[in-house]
Amino acid sequence: MGFLLRMAFWLGLVLVLLPSVSSQPVPKSQVGAGDAMSAAQAAWSDMRHFCERQPDACSVGSQAIVTIGHRAQVGAKLLYDFLNEQLGPQETGTVKASGKGASQHTLTASDVEPTWRGPQPPRDPRDRRP
Repeated sequence: MGFLLRMAFWLGLVLVLLPSVSSQPVPKSQVGAGDAMSAAQAAWSDMRHFCERQPDACSVGSQAIVTIGHRAQVGAKLLYDFLNEQLGPQETGTVKASGKGASQHTLTASDVEPTWRGPQPPRDPRDRRP
């Protein structure tokens, strides 16, 4: 619940600080930066104690946030899968089979030969390993 409140606060702050694009002039505000900051601090302090005043609303709200988060994950996965199908590469980079039933046995005799290891050093007669 606290995360949602913090996110709403910061989003509201960003929206307030964004320049307006309208053609009408913006009226001058009588609220200064210090007044806005103290109002934001008072609102944040009030929101922090909300769960103490309304425990039922807080528990229902946290359950709703969990449900919404789960639905958002499912929706994001569906969107990802859809976009991957529509915009993703159609080829996976694998070897394409020719129309004649290509063989999977494409190694030559030199490909399957064991690598050369050179002469083995003489064994110590005291070593009893096989």
